[in-house]
Amino acid sequence: MKLAILSSALFLSSANAFVPSASTKQTSHLYSMVPSDENPFDKFIDNVKMRARIAQESNKAGASPKQTIADVLAGEFDEASVEAKIEEAIASAPCVMFTWESSPSCKKAVEAFKTMKANVKILRLDDPWSEGNPMRAVLGKKVGRTSVPFVFIDGEYIGGFDGGINDKACGMVDLAFKGELRDMLEKAGAMKDSAKQVEKVDAPAKVETAEEVESTEDASE
Repeated sequence: MKLAILSSALFLSSANAFVPSASTKQTSHLYSMVPSDENPFDKFIDNVKMRARIAQESNKAGASPKQTIADVLAGEFDEASVEAKIEEAIASAPCVMFTWESSPSCKKAVEAFKTMKANVKILRLDDPWSEGNPMRAVLGKKVGRTSVPFVFIDGEYIGGFDGGINDKACGMVDLAFKGELRDMLEKAGAMKDSAKQVEKVDAPAKVETAEEVESTEDASE
């Protein structure tokens, strides 16, 4: 099962490197005349080899299957630079949440914060994926979990919407049932001036507040 998942990840992450078109098929006999650094087949193979190497290194380091897939999808990148952007983003607001727009858990988290009238900075990892995938891989290593959303209050990871990594970072739902979530938000200053626009940081391409996300969804319906 693990091998099948990794194989799918390798294929999907490499597929964008080369998608044969009709014209490509018609001129495939000319590839032998094209320098290797311009040959799309060579680029595709190099991409597959690179991601296979990343998968092996991730497995060797003891990463979980989900973390390995995140690493493979991220590809090669400057980890120190990405980590610096993440730390800057987390420190930029009392409550910060990294999301995917289409994720059901992320949508529930956005709605929950909106209901609570919390001021939350939302940073999308899916726009563009080229920036978000490396960030997700680094976030996974940082907190020990690759699932979205990644929610941080006062710089501390508290889990996702309905799951986490331990009793302290057990996710929004469990923290709410314990009566701790609102207190954490209030102590961090995330319950004040919820309509205030937060300053954009040099992290993912999209930075939104919970109200902005909701307004966008209402307009599209």
